[in-house]
Amino acid sequence: MTQEEGDLDSLVRKRIRALRVAQGWSLEELATRANLSQSSLSRIETGRRRLALDQLVILARALDTTLDQLVETGADDVVTSPVIDSAHGLMRWPVKGDPGMSVVRQRMTEPPPENPARMRAHPGREWLVVLSGTAVLMLGHRRFRIETNQAAEFPTMMPHAIGAEGGPCEILGIFDRDARRGHQRESGDSDTEDTTRA
Repeated sequence: MTQEEGDLDSLVRKRIRALRVAQGWSLEELATRANLSQSSLSRIETGRRRLALDQLVILARALDTTLDQLVETGADDVVTSPVIDSAHGLMRWPVKGDPGMSVVRQRMTEPPPENPARMRAHPGREWLVVLSGTAVLMLGHRRFRIETNQAAEFPTMMPHAIGAEGGPCEILGIFDRDARRGHQRESGDSDTEDTTRA
């Protein structure tokens, strides 16, 4: 067994135990769910029994995860640097676990447009938290004040716009794949200001 294989073997065993403990299950409870003997499960967790693929599949299912998640090793890219769009005052981080998701940090200085024609609608959902200042979310004909440390989540098929109230504000938003695509299309519109983008 190579060093890398030994590291993966040890990681999988620790992960099985950690998932079991996180569920609040004893060895006996997980063994029953996985149709294994308690002693077999104990030996798997402690490294005194070889890991067999068929047992890993059963254990993954019993732990409500997948085999891929049980054996994944992609921990090299823990820290990610943002892509900076200085023209629009944006910082964007892709979410590695779901390439369709992205996190955006944006500073706004202008209030949102009052004209519904300036609001945008597109498939998807968005979630945002105000990091500083006060933001205003226009959602259809409704107006929401969102203060520092408050969050909002909304379906983006509703016409919407976000802006600042009483001075600059900074938001951190999470966009699903559809919402991100909607904003990428909008960023190409020459008559669309940053403050109209949620």
